[in-house]
Amino acid sequence: MIANITLNLPSVIEFGAGKIGTLPHHLQGFTRVFILVDKPVFTKIEPIAGELEKSGSTVLLSTEVVPEPPIDTLSGLLQTVKLFNPDAVVGVGGGSTMDLAKLLAVLCSGEQQIHEVIGINKLGSRKTRLILAATTSGTGSEVTPIAVLTDTREKLKKGVVSPHLVADVTIVDPELTLALPAPVTAATGMDAMTHCIEAYTNRFAHPVIDNIALQGIRLISENLETAVLAGDNLEARTAMALGSLYGGLCLGPVNTAAVHALAYPLGGEFNVPHGVANSVLLPFVMDFNLPACTEKYAQVARTMGVTIQGSPDSVAKEGIRNIKQLSQRCGIPSGLRQLNIHAGAIPSMAKSAMLVTRLLDNNPRKLELSDAQAIFTAAFNGSAG
Repeated sequence: MIANITLNLPSVIEFGAGKIGTLPHHLQGFTRVFILVDKPVFTKIEPIAGELEKSGSTVLLSTEVVPEPPIDTLSGLLQTVKLFNPDAVVGVGGGSTMDLAKLLAVLCSGEQQIHEVIGINKLGSRKTRLILAATTSGTGSEVTPIAVLTDTREKLKKGVVSPHLVADVTIVDPELTLALPAPVTAATGMDAMTHCIEAYTNRFAHPVIDNIALQGIRLISENLETAVLAGDNLEARTAMALGSLYGGLCLGPVNTAAVHALAYPLGGEFNVPHGVANSVLLPFVMDFNLPACTEKYAQVARTMGVTIQGSPDSVAKEGIRNIKQLSQRCGIPSGLRQLNIHAGAIPSMAKSAMLVTRLLDNNPRKLELSDAQAIFTAAFNGSAG
């Protein structure tokens, strides 16, 4: 019997080269527009802001984005946005920008405080229009009901999950990713790959999402290396943008699992970029999960182009090796040593990861504290695949 599923999606998804040009159309009738934008694409958004002002809107542009945004960064921005009192909030950038924009849109009314909404379904409402435009192909935040912040005091990332965080309009324009540096392309691409793999092998996997996830895995595995090595290749960038979008569509109804949970301490304590943390840990968590989802990992391998004949176990293991090799070809470090994380940090990282129960509960194999320590140790020694 097929399980029930709930899909909370943007009302409009604009996908394709040049689609950022539709932004003014989606802001018609809105008089006070706050736009949070990543600095690398500021020059592309500034003329659009000018167009909005000519049509009668008051626009406030900000580039105050911090990677892996701390709660304090959101608090500071929120004061500015409350004073501006927007009726529309736009986020143009990577996951950090879009996550901040989401939370600004729901919190600028002042009805709830930041600490009150961390967790699942704690947001009461959103009165402000929210539009998101992705400039990387990885986080999928443009279509998710999730925003992630860094708690610098606890050295851990924390999530806000609510249907009120789903954008009214999402724009995915691969032209915005053409100037993305190779390391960011690689890290965000492997982040999207992780979304797809963890959704497909999730305890709460669903046929609707399985199909989307497999298409994402195929697109990313076929195009990531080209996008990294030839960043001006619009065909590869478009395929990556679509693969990333598919990964994002997996996150609301199914979400991720142990890879993301274990990655959170790397970002919270050592400031490792989210995509890099996921990429490094992915093959080691897959090694751990293999006994619980051999058939599905074998299907992941085949979707990536693995053609060897043999048992599902041997095909799955070849897929894990391919994932690690793809990451390495794209220039991502292969283990925790290369990230300058010392072995002495493993016990505390494992304890922190075990607190992320909203993701660990999704993992296909139950994970205990000792398992988390073993995975981190394997990632430190570089022995996956």
